Amino acid sequence: MKPKGLLIAVVLLAVLGGVTWWSNKSQADKAKAPAADAPAKLLTIPDDQFVEIKIKKVTDELLALKRENGKWQMTAPKPMAADQDAAGSMVSTLANLNADKVIEEKATDLKQYGLDIPTLDVQIVRKDGKTDRLLIGDDTLNGSGAYAKLANNAKVVTVGSFTKTSLDKRPDDLRDKRLLTFDADKLSRVELTAKGPAVEFGKNGQNEWQIVKPRPLRADGSAVDGLVSKLKDAKMDLSEAEAAKKFAAATKVATVTVTDAGGTQTMEVRRDKDKNVFARSSAVEGLYKANADLADAIDKGMDDFRNKKLFDFGFSDPSRVEVKGTGYTKAGDKWTANGKTMDNASVQTLIDKLRDLAATKFAEKGGGEPVMVASVVSNSGKRNEKVSISKQGTQYFAQRDGEPSIYELDSKVVEDLQKAASEVKEAPPEQPKKK
Repeated sequence: MKPKGLLIAVVLLAVLGGVTWWSNKSQADKAKAPAADAPAKLLTIPDDQFVEIKIKKVTDELLALKRENGKWQMTAPKPMAADQDAAGSMVSTLANLNADKVIEEKATDLKQYGLDIPTLDVQIVRKDGKTDRLLIGDDTLNGSGAYAKLANNAKVVTVGSFTKTSLDKRPDDLRDKRLLTFDADKLSRVELTAKGPAVEFGKNGQNEWQIVKPRPLRADGSAVDGLVSKLKDAKMDLSEAEAAKKFAAATKVATVTVTDAGGTQTMEVRRDKDKNVFARSSAVEGLYKANADLADAIDKGMDDFRNKKLFDFGFSDPSRVEVKGTGYTKAGDKWTANGKTMDNASVQTLIDKLRDLAATKFAEKGGGEPVMVASVVSNSGKRNEKVSISKQGTQYFAQRDGEPSIYELDSKVVEDLQKAASEVKEAPPEQPKKK
């Protein structure tokens, strides 16, 4: 090839390469650039950077929240505890806020959007001291959103109606409505005065609820947990304007005192003739209407919280069971008695009957002729339980070893237990393995 032709070919190749490079770069730039109709980003603020939120309404009402030690508090219109979930929802709305549509890039007349005197003027204070200010104006014509802009930006956009409603809140929407503010995980004492003498519950060494007053007794843990759950969920109903007047006229149902690591709180609950429930709590100022099921949950006496089960081994596997003088010991996955291998299924049936053995009610006194003694060893030998059953006339009574309580039993339950004990049998001999 002649030198001139070679030079032309090199030039053409360079031009072609340049065009290809420019085309690829242009395509890459287009891929990086947002689409023309892509939503405009208004706010991007990490959750942990929120320190304060102030919302001024067109009526000049001011609602302010401030986060201290990880908890939101309401500071305006007056100091009060805030609902953490409600405050968190507001933070979520503002943390990553997009516009639905750009209306004007450089708006000069804000009045037509209601942004000259905004419906909501939202100011966010960050941890580093910087502030963001969001203005929300009139609703759009179709009602699906509202006009909005950042105070330091001339661009007017629309945001979804949800954004406006999630920020346009009343103090009652954001206040903590709990009547008791204890930490359920750190609760150590609960005292209930309702039917009969005051009942006090406390935790034992295994973190299980026990009745400590008026005298030490086994407690039904699920019943006490149910009580605690109802107290934790007790909320004030702010719709009743005459709560104080109606509280005074209502009949007292119960008084509850709870103690956690933060101290002690007390609540008095009353109910009127129309079954409306009212409460006064040391944790919050004022008198309030409360949820109707609160009174039912606490209008109880000591026996409602006593453990009616005769055995505490629950669903843990016993290592030894003894009934009517015959002991069954578990070795590996087999039960044995007097050196013989027992039928696992029949022993398990007996264990199930012992596990379910429960009183129909508590009796002042028992007595009668002894029927059987049953004992269970569980929890790796740490729990030893023994129960004696007697019969007087047609009634059966039971008593746990070392405890004064008398349990009244249903006759069929005892008969089923006796039947299960009599039907425990030896395991069939193992068949020789085929060669």
